[in-house]
Amino acid sequence: MKRIVITGMGVISPLGNDVDTVWNNLLKGQSGVSTIDTIDVSNIKTKVAGIVRDFDAEERWGRKEARKLDRFCQFALAAAEQALENSQIQLDKIDLERLGVYVGSGIGGINTFIENVNLLNERGPSRVSPSLVPMIISNAAAAQISIRLGALGPSLSPVTACSIGNSSIGEAFNTIRNGEADVIFAGGTEAAISQLSLASFGNAKALSTNTDPTIASRPFDAQRDGFVMSEGAGLLVLESLEHALQRNATILCEVIGYGASSDAYHMVATHPEGRGAYIAMRNALNRANITIEDVDVISAHATSTPLGDVSETLAIKKLFGEQAKQIPITANKSMLGHMLGAAGGVEAIALVKSLQEGIIPPTINLTHPDSECDLDYVSEGARKKNLTIGISNSFGFGGHNSAIVLKKYE
Repeated sequence: MKRIVITGMGVISPLGNDVDTVWNNLLKGQSGVSTIDTIDVSNIKTKVAGIVRDFDAEERWGRKEARKLDRFCQFALAAAEQALENSQIQLDKIDLERLGVYVGSGIGGINTFIENVNLLNERGPSRVSPSLVPMIISNAAAAQISIRLGALGPSLSPVTACSIGNSSIGEAFNTIRNGEADVIFAGGTEAAISQLSLASFGNAKALSTNTDPTIASRPFDAQRDGFVMSEGAGLLVLESLEHALQRNATILCEVIGYGASSDAYHMVATHPEGRGAYIAMRNALNRANITIEDVDVISAHATSTPLGDVSETLAIKKLFGEQAKQIPITANKSMLGHMLGAAGGVEAIALVKSLQEGIIPPTINLTHPDSECDLDYVSEGARKKNLTIGISNSFGFGGHNSAIVLKKYE
């Protein structure tokens, strides 16, 4: 079987719009969550979100081109452009029939959808955009990236809710490993901050109602009261080691395992004992052909919900046993908020940087220990540690679970 490596990365997020900025802010323990000032939330319970700032699509591509793309597609394209540049792939020198794009979105172009529903109701059917459907469908990001790259290889848009990033990376890993592609751009994107989304999630009591944006997202803390909705995109370039070496690529990390599962329990609530999370992590380690003692760090899904953080803790304990208390766990969402379909891609990028540099970002806002969340969550600030192997978890509504295992490339 082929070995799979990561050769490029790109990110758009509330903590910055390039990999180095995001990484440095994570290490500083800086929150990217802010008070919502882009839409009217006066009648909505939630007042904070992780909003992408300093992003001008018209400046990047021109007004005509930008208007054809929903915000979630704009984020994905920008992250793909970064990843392409970072990978130093010369498109005219690779086989485009073996270049793929695996990028998904949980909600797709919801803001474009809302705008056109309003136009329909206020001004009639003649005002509805003929581009509505290609702008809102969840596979639009993968399609747009494929068109820009001229990628003729496999294209896939996993819709596994907040598990999308890891699902995309894992399925790309499988495809390249099986010899069906040489290079795949993989990850997720999301831009779902709207009155409708905030109202729905809020009425389901899933969102934090803390009005202080710096402390609203607090994974594993006893005072956590829900997740903070966020937006952005995270894409990675996966490539067979053979292909990467042939073009003298800079190799950032190796992907060695992927596991997926379903809770088979509930559409919204995670399994209280973390059954599906345990299976996904176990399968990922088995696929990587490593033992629990080989894992140096865990990037937790950790959304800051009362039930979710406990169930993930229980799943980690079940898999790792006594070893669980020896493994540092980081929760990037404490700073990034929950980027939904984009979360897994961005968190994979952070894990790559951790393995490269031997430092683990902190879990911020963990000031009131929860007796049911009693593992090592790196709450004291960034921690230096020799790291070789890390596992990253992503879980989504509907009970979709995925875990990937990354290894420092040497």
